[in-house]
Amino acid sequence: MPDTAKGVAVPFAVCDKVKIMETQQLIEYCLQKKGAYTDFPFGEDVTCLKVKKKLFAQFFILKGGPMMTVNCERLAGEFFRNAYPDAVTRGYHCPPVQQPYFNTVRLWKDIPENDLLGMIDHSYSYVTGKLPKKIQKELEEE
Repeated sequence: MPDTAKGVAVPFAVCDKVKIMETQQLIEYCLQKKGAYTDFPFGEDVTCLKVKKKLFAQFFILKGGPMMTVNCERLAGEFFRNAYPDAVTRGYHCPPVQQPYFNTVRLWKDIPENDLLGMIDHSYSYVTGKLPKKIQKELEEE
């Protein structure tokens, strides 16, 4: 079972490139979004953040380093991949046709906190913006 902090599960795999708490802080930030919750459809090593059953962020360990995958508009994805070429790549686990709409971020690289949070904000907005208007309104009222 994954370790938990404040009732939120985090990947328990050995992470040798950054403290797991930093990942935990990002997960907690995601959970502040309206309607956000954790899910583990890929097993206990991958923490998924969803809103209305739609994935907007994933946190996992790959090759000893913490990773985050977020949804993005194509141009926003390109912007972050160009701004941080050593840290942000197309969605590593996605089929090629979906890769431009997901970014995988190496969280141990030097990316300003504001940009990490901005990627999460963008992902949440992008995902909720595609929900039916009725559901968007329900979220606003929560």
